[in-house]
Amino acid sequence: MPKAFRIIAGSITLLLAASLAACGGGGAVVTVNGHAISHAQFDSKLESSPIARNVLQQMVQEALINQYAADNHITVTDAQIAAREDQLKQNFPGDTWSQMLSSRGLTEQDVHDALRIQLIVNAALANNVHVTNAQIAQYFNKNHAAFDTPAEVCASHILVPDLATANKVEALLKQHGVGDFGALAQQYSVDPGSKTKGGSLGCFRRGQMVQAFDNAAFTLPIGKISQPVHSPFGYHIILVTSRTPAQHATLASASDRVRLLLAQQQEQPLVQPFIEGLQQKATIVSNDPQYADLFPSPPPAAPATAATPSTAPAAAPSTAPSGH
Repeated sequence: MPKAFRIIAGSITLLLAASLAACGGGGAVVTVNGHAISHAQFDSKLESSPIARNVLQQMVQEALINQYAADNHITVTDAQIAAREDQLKQNFPGDTWSQMLSSRGLTEQDVHDALRIQLIVNAALANNVHVTNAQIAQYFNKNHAAFDTPAEVCASHILVPDLATANKVEALLKQHGVGDFGALAQQYSVDPGSKTKGGSLGCFRRGQMVQAFDNAAFTLPIGKISQPVHSPFGYHIILVTSRTPAQHATLASASDRVRLLLAQQQEQPLVQPFIEGLQQKATIVSNDPQYADLFPSPPPAAPATAATPSTAPAAAPSTAPSGH
């Protein structure tokens, strides 16, 4: 997982769990051979699981951070969130960003919520984070290859199980043109992940596909139909729709990404103490006994012991040197 994404991955995972925990209500979640599993039963299992404690802590922390933002007049705009998300997406070429979200059951709104919290924390800790241009240049010079953008191809395919069918599909495409590619993919392709999208595989880099497919996709002219390409999955008819050449990063092009990375490295050890500080100052009342130990109340301040006039000692004159 890219470093930049690891910083919000925990928040996003807990946001997902929170969305599950919030799905309560009446009626049944599922029915198994006529036996209903109710929302109450499901919620009870969720609440007693270890993840529930983490979710509750996360929700409390988010509330504290949002309150801190309001008290300190910190505003996060949609434009700031979009800019930060764009920086993260550079680590996920082609369709891999949407695939990552889908595989984790996340939405764009989940990401935006997590990024908003992160940006508030960034603003709160900004005075303790200092990244210089010299540090950026030094890091880039040592890690410049990590910021290069490899060549990328966007392609569609029709996957069939045998050569005879592949030859038939190829002949139909040569006869009717590539305009029928999507319809033929839906009709003939045995790849369930792409056939409903007209055969589209999105965009990918070298090494993300099996070798035979990779070699064909990165050499085939744009807009041309390949001959049947054999792979362990069957026979592919490939259509390349676009190709982006590799790009070597420069200090100027990578500067913002390096600055963000270095700032996050400096900030990371400061985040937990910051959140703990907010929690220690807060009044958090747990209304559910099973979570009472998550938010212990701060010890009450010892009452001041007032001396009575008859026993109060006389104030002693200061003996400290006047210069201290």
